[in-house]
Amino acid sequence: MHEGTSGEQEIQAQQQSRARAERFYRRQMRNSLSERMVELIGQQEMVFIATADADGNCDCSPRFGGAGFVLVLDDRTLAYPEYRGNGVFASLGNISENPHIGLVFLDFFDTTIGLHVNGNANSYVPAELPSILRAYLERENPEMDSGVERWVVITVDEAYIHCSKHVPSLEKQDKAIKWGTDNREAKSDDYFLKTARRESRKVPGNS
Repeated sequence: MHEGTSGEQEIQAQQQSRARAERFYRRQMRNSLSERMVELIGQQEMVFIATADADGNCDCSPRFGGAGFVLVLDDRTLAYPEYRGNGVFASLGNISENPHIGLVFLDFFDTTIGLHVNGNANSYVPAELPSILRAYLERENPEMDSGVERWVVITVDEAYIHCSKHVPSLEKQDKAIKWGTDNREAKSDDYFLKTARRESRKVPGNS
């Protein structure tokens, strides 16, 4: 049974929650994906990706795609495409230094259930894919939303529920998405820059 990290155990002792934590570990923690986990992943158009560099500096970034864009290669292996973005590659840079990765899927529109998946990741250019991903793509030929710059392949260490208690139920609306575009209007990439300029004019004492 998963016993938690030393840090988890320390806080559990302080909060007197060890019995609750052990029950969660026993009932919920898995080292592979269940059938219902696979089903939930296949319905999602968004996932949050957490990575850290070699010094532990963290980054959390969302990824988006058509339903099922995160591929389940088997019950212990996931893969997702990296489409054209801002060219910074913060997540991929972190993965190159530190392979530990955390993913959170949240189903806002149906079950309001979440799924945590933690594991180890590597990224690959399309010409140098590992055999498990190459075979999947050849066999299933999934439709891609845009040109894929790199693939990230994840070996699952643990998977567990995020309960629905605090997850809001949202209503999905149509939005035309221009995958991989560099169009600034479509990207709204100056949103915070405009806000900063407006706020900078609001200096106390100025009218």
